[in-house]
Amino acid sequence: RDARWERARIGSALTLEPADLVTVSYVLNELTAADRAALVDAAAGAARAVVVVEPGTPDGYARMIEARDRLVAAGFQVAAPCPHSASCPIVPGTDWCHFSARVSRSSLHRQIKGGTLAYEDEKFSYVAATRLPVTPAPARVVRKPQIRKGQVLLDLCETDPALNRTTVTKRHGALYRAARDTDWGDPWPPPAQD
Repeated sequence: RDARWERARIGSALTLEPADLVTVSYVLNELTAADRAALVDAAAGAARAVVVVEPGTPDGYARMIEARDRLVAAGFQVAAPCPHSASCPIVPGTDWCHFSARVSRSSLHRQIKGGTLAYEDEKFSYVAATRLPVTPAPARVVRKPQIRKGQVLLDLCETDPALNRTTVTKRHGALYRAARDTDWGDPWPPPAQD
């Protein structure tokens, strides 16, 4: 209810009023390296929590990781998607961390993009960081789970920090059933149900 949107010109002179949350979404690509740094630093200086979202491309991921590193250096803890605030275990240039969300398309959107479907799977990279106490997920599913006969393969980013593949089989009972319902981007293991 009390949310307030503010517009400002991004650059070295950017100042932001204190806020609970600052979002930086799909804008870093439009800025020079110096302006990207100034924007992330201004957000870190003003907010208790910062969320940065970029396209789910290798370049978008690189810009998001640059912002993530600046936030961690400014004293923030990573709340999501990473289960840790250490350096990303993905070797630059070999892969990139991204997720997917299904978004509805309006008829105008379909016309502009030349699409026929009423939806689009939008790929994105993101980081949510905070100065508040946080308990990140023990691990995060970083690829679409591979469901095979009697087993589910999960690629996980873990607190070590490390990327590992875990195989969950029928012998795991309830955990196997949970793995079959797990999606790309979900925490692992799933939160306990009451």
